[in-house]
Amino acid sequence: MKDLEVEKKIAVLIDAENAQYSVLGAVLSELSKHGHIVVKKAYGDWSSNHLRNWKQPLNELAINPVQQFSYTQGKNSSDAAMIIDAMDLLYSEQFDAFALISSDSDFTKLASRLKESQIYVFGVGEQKTPIAFRNACDDFISTEVLRNLDTETELEPESTTSSEQANSKKKTRQQLRQDTRLVNILRNSVDELADDDGWAMLSNCGSLIKRQFPDFDSRTHGYTTLTKLIEATDLFDVDKRQPNGNSHLHVVYIKDNRNLNS
Repeated sequence: MKDLEVEKKIAVLIDAENAQYSVLGAVLSELSKHGHIVVKKAYGDWSSNHLRNWKQPLNELAINPVQQFSYTQGKNSSDAAMIIDAMDLLYSEQFDAFALISSDSDFTKLASRLKESQIYVFGVGEQKTPIAFRNACDDFISTEVLRNLDTETELEPESTTSSEQANSKKKTRQQLRQDTRLVNILRNSVDELADDDGWAMLSNCGSLIKRQFPDFDSRTHGYTTLTKLIEATDLFDVDKRQPNGNSHLHVVYIKDNRNLNS
């Protein structure tokens, strides 16, 4: 895969028939953390009443609407147009990453094809998005997570009720420990990368988890970073080390509590 920290040109393609205009701003902000968005296109039949509320967000966010009439009822012509454009952009060799915004499994093959060309693929959709499409991406971002973040940002900090509402999204230690899938994902990543003393670099664990589970996101559990999620479970010993005595840099290592006496 190309290093997004070096080459950051991203093409964003939006399936308007299977996306939500209300989260577009949050989605673009999230993707901007990973690089420079060069292309923004949204596909749909804009003559349809179903998409009548898209005009304002498209204008405000400078997203280029691509008109695709539905020639046959029950068939989504926009999907085909989006796939054709994606391949044209791929062959231009100007992009390092694609973001496919849709909750439709029809883009599973497209995501796989882009990855075959060593293109990094972001998928963005609702949690109901079929697992096949989520796993075909390098990184799948849930729109529910982004919507929750927007809601928390708008909360009044002085309000006790608002504060409680924000904290209610964060899972407790007991809830985290009862999530068998989460616990297995975290522990297996440490087991896979641990040194002879049982310690594993957290950043490497995070990379491994993303490769194995593209839709994994610590924010789903109410924690902004993997480090905070790990600490909240209290299942791991956490060691923040300073390489070469550099007080401005911390490298986090974790160890399964079950192995502390080994």
